Amino acid sequence: MSRILVPVNGSDLDEEMVRLAAATAKRTGAHLIIVHVIVVKRTLPLDVELEEEVQRGEEVLGRAERIADEFQVPYTSELLQARATGPAIVDEATERAVDLIIMGVTYRERYGEFYLGQTTPYVLKNAPCRVWVAREPRGALAS
Repeated sequence: MSRILVPVNGSDLDEEMVRLAAATAKRTGAHLIIVHVIVVKRTLPLDVELEEEVQRGEEVLGRAERIADEFQVPYTSELLQARATGPAIVDEATERAVDLIIMGVTYRERYGEFYLGQTTPYVLKNAPCRVWVAREPRGALAS
């Protein structure tokens, strides 16, 4: 294993996922790739300058980088702008020839049923590599 990609979005799960990815990278000697995706509305050009979102994305990446630093693993971080998060993660994984994607899933319900959202199913279906998904505990929002 030479490259591990971990997407971060500013959720409470980020720290746990970066720690898992960094520990795995350290154990296998892999390079860690941390990405944050800014979703750009279709009414705007893809290369539009979204200052608030960029600032927030840089803060999210900064927190992830500090965690990676604790593990002393080589890493790069990338702020991406795309129309949708799932395709951006898969494209980045393909471009960088990653061996593993590690991502967290927030526990959500929709119409009384557990709901994965759109990003995770897309990545699971289209990723060119292994994907590890960790779901937060049920009821985590209530705690």
